[in-house]
Amino acid sequence: MLVNYNTKELDLMARLMRAEALGEGNLGMLMVGNVIVNRDLANCYTFKDIRSIYDVVYQNPGGFSGTKSSLFYSSATTQEKELAERCLRGEYYHPATHALWFYAPKKGSGCDGSFYGQAYSGRYKNHCFYKPAEGACPELY
Repeated sequence: MLVNYNTKELDLMARLMRAEALGEGNLGMLMVGNVIVNRDLANCYTFKDIRSIYDVVYQNPGGFSGTKSSLFYSSATTQEKELAERCLRGEYYHPATHALWFYAPKKGSGCDGSFYGQAYSGRYKNHCFYKPAEGACPELY
């Protein structure tokens, strides 16, 4: 297990993964889960005071837009919780391996070369992922 969590936080994480990436399939949801875990692990940028999955999900400002989606407000399914647990156990998927940020560009648009000054690490379907430089957040490398 990479980070400590309780059953309530597992459900929160699974619901956020669904709200952010249901249309991206299981792999897309796993990548969002990677970003959630990375934000919990990171001790850099705006994530210095983030110490739990709950803190990551409800970070304000700088949190996830998925918390405003209707998809976030129903209990997670068993499968969604299993996906979240895989991330919490340390499964990683490129390009989200070291990523702290992602966004979905407008339809037909490409990914920006950087996002909030952070390096582009790759795209999966409609999500562009961004990672900090190795020295900025060593706990992610």
